[in-house]
Amino acid sequence: QVQLVESGGGLVQPGGSLRLSCAASGFTLDYYAIGWVRQAPGKEREGVSCINSSGSSTSYADSVKGRFTISRDNAKNTMYLQMNNLKPEDTAVYYCAAVSTVPVQAMCIPEVYDHWGQGTQVTVSS
Repeated sequence: QVQLVESGGGLVQPGGSLRLSCAASGFTLDYYAIGWVRQAPGKEREGVSCINSSGSSTSYADSVKGRFTISRDNAKNTMYLQMNNLKPEDTAVYYCAAVSTVPVQAMCIPEVYDHWGQGTQVTVSS
């Protein structure tokens, strides 16, 4: 059974940090481009960050550049999103996702992903 399971969300004050994890089971992430997508209430899904299968190429939404870092540990079949200097506008449900074949320039587009996690809530509030 193919599955992605996120963890690490929660409530944090503005300026704080969180690290999201996403563990894959039922398939090997090695050959997949992976990404993080978020959706805030009343807003469309937004591709936050993505990384290609080799880890040689990453991309970030302008709103998170310099604050978020995506990474992958293929040995652990797990991906991560380190989020620093969090802002209230980062509040959303965060999903991890994976896709097996995609051009690098398209790998952050939410519609390309084959597999999705269930989502984890991130709330930034004082």
